[in-house]
Amino acid sequence: MAVYTNVDPDELAALVARYDIGTVVSCKGIAEGVENSNFLLETTGGRFILTLYEKRVKADDLPFFVDLLDHLARSGCAVPAMIHDREGAAIQRIAERAACIIQFLPGISLTHPTPRQCEAAGAALGEMHRALEHYPGARDNSMGHRHWRDIADATGDLDAVQEGLQAMVEEELAWLDARWPNDLPAHVIHADLFPDNVLMLGDRVTGLIDFYFAATDVRAYDVAITHAAWCFSDDGRHCDPTRAAALMHGYRSVVVLSEAEVAALPLLARGAALRFLLTRAHDWVHTPADALVTRKNPAPFLARLLRYRAPDAAGLFAA
Repeated sequence: MAVYTNVDPDELAALVARYDIGTVVSCKGIAEGVENSNFLLETTGGRFILTLYEKRVKADDLPFFVDLLDHLARSGCAVPAMIHDREGAAIQRIAERAACIIQFLPGISLTHPTPRQCEAAGAALGEMHRALEHYPGARDNSMGHRHWRDIADATGDLDAVQEGLQAMVEEELAWLDARWPNDLPAHVIHADLFPDNVLMLGDRVTGLIDFYFAATDVRAYDVAITHAAWCFSDDGRHCDPTRAAALMHGYRSVVVLSEAEVAALPLLARGAALRFLLTRAHDWVHTPADALVTRKNPAPFLARLLRYRAPDAAGLFAA
């Protein structure tokens, strides 16, 4: 369920009238997503996505996201452009919510990507990074390394999620705190490029979407997040070497990582696995049983963390 706020038809018609996109034909709620209200908006001028921002995205951050997507679209990256009205505004208000009308992109999100699809996703990530290398915008990563201990503390008793998890997380936090790199290339990254945030037609990427975790951080950390998201079995216990090699080959066909970045990938991947383990554990503990949002099991990211801790983890990133 991803429609928390309904839109009055007259108010919607008045909103669309500010744009050069025709008149409203239909507006249907979209089930995907968990934080914002999303609608497939059809007008006489085409298809668009209408997003009402509920709670995860702060209104003060919206100008950053609009500028980021505008920059990536101008750079030729496969991203949905924010639609601007006749006055040049992209951020609107409707139903007492901040809202944007966004370009509709064709394609589907994958559940089990093939190696060729992993390669295409890696190349798309590289193209995005190349476009952001000198992008002047910046945003603090509220889910970044320096916030993980706070997330763990806010979760409470991690042993309620899995016996022994509290001690393991404390050990991992201390290990990462002592080794986290501060001198690797950094700029704005996606920070959440899971398969459900990539639209594809066959083996071709048609869109990178959902940039609402985008923030300034180490670019190789973004590679590690994408590796953890695309290359493992559903339970997180097995890293598919063919998919992993294809992803890395696709990325390195666009961006050449430095020796220091390559050496840091296993450490950064441990951090990526811990980040999603912690946020999923937090939601697992604090999401009410009758909530509309389906909780995501943290166990697959614990399994990934254990795999990235193994002595041979560096081999997982060979192209």
